Amino acid sequence: MYSHRSLRNAADRRRHRVRVALAGLALLGLIASGCAQLSYYRQSAGGQMDIVQRRQAIDTLIADERRDAPLRERLEHVREMRAFAIDELGLPDTGSYTQYADLGRDYAVLALYAAPAFSTELKTWCYPVVGCAAYRGYFDRAMLERYAQALKQQNYDVYIAAVPAYSTLGWFDDPLLNTVLDWPEPQVAGLIFHELAHQQLYVEGDTAFNESFATAVERAGVERWLQVHDGPAAVQRYRRRWEERGQVVRLIAQARRDLQHLYARGVSPADMGLAKQQRLDRLRQQYAELRRGFSADPGFDAWFAGELNNARLGSVAAYNEYVDAFLALLAEQHNDFRAFYARAAQMGALPQQQRQQSLAGLM
Repeated sequence: MYSHRSLRNAADRRRHRVRVALAGLALLGLIASGCAQLSYYRQSAGGQMDIVQRRQAIDTLIADERRDAPLRERLEHVREMRAFAIDELGLPDTGSYTQYADLGRDYAVLALYAAPAFSTELKTWCYPVVGCAAYRGYFDRAMLERYAQALKQQNYDVYIAAVPAYSTLGWFDDPLLNTVLDWPEPQVAGLIFHELAHQQLYVEGDTAFNESFATAVERAGVERWLQVHDGPAAVQRYRRRWEERGQVVRLIAQARRDLQHLYARGVSPADMGLAKQQRLDRLRQQYAELRRGFSADPGFDAWFAGELNNARLGSVAAYNEYVDAFLALLAEQHNDFRAFYARAAQMGALPQQQRQQSLAGLM
């Protein structure tokens, strides 16, 4: 495990879910063309196939009285959450989350983020079928570490996240994994709603749009789930937790903006490096001060325990930038999820600059 990443960290659970679509025809095309990235796609396909082969039907596991009772009970809750996502939230009724897979480890995939030492913009990678994204997923740890080291030698900041769950965007029937089974109920429900939201709407090459949309569906969906199953007090607790997370996200966003202004000043690399480190140190101090007012970890303790750099800050921005805009759009549709999806799809069809302006206007 990476010392700067906690698999139990709630922020990790939400922000770092890599989208890996491994279309067989696309892979065959790469093999035929002798693509230089063949080894990367081979390890991606191998990792995904390992997950596929471990899947077991949830209905069968629940019905098997020889199985561990707590496992069967948790899977029963998962079945209820999936039905709620389809019936109440209008999310797609695919084969995802009808199966369970035990990977024998506590993460699903490793995700790499990178940004130049003096830039806040994340590096992007492009893939067959799904387009470009601001992260790169690995099942092969050794391959990841070699590439991360090469990026560092090119003066990139690098951040590696151990990801407990991800979506294949409908190319496979994604199973629920052992990596998330012991999470609190609202977080398991949030995962299911979030990942099915990606199957509802996904815009090629726009990580911030996709993740913000799915996070908005997650938040609003979990509130509705809690209202039905646990009542108003549970909803209020959930909202307080998100408000605390929001305070931390705003701290990180401000630090990122300050660094962006710093990098635009054109001072010497030595002076810029010193000022960069001072701002990151101040961010860590600001979090410590804010954290004292929280009764529990808002999901960032482990995140701040690691090295702060442009890549780490950028990973948070990618998953939170337009969440408030999408929640406002949902409210405009009177919390009708199906109408919300239609409006979001219209927005997603716009050219990227116009799409960003529309989202900014909602905020």
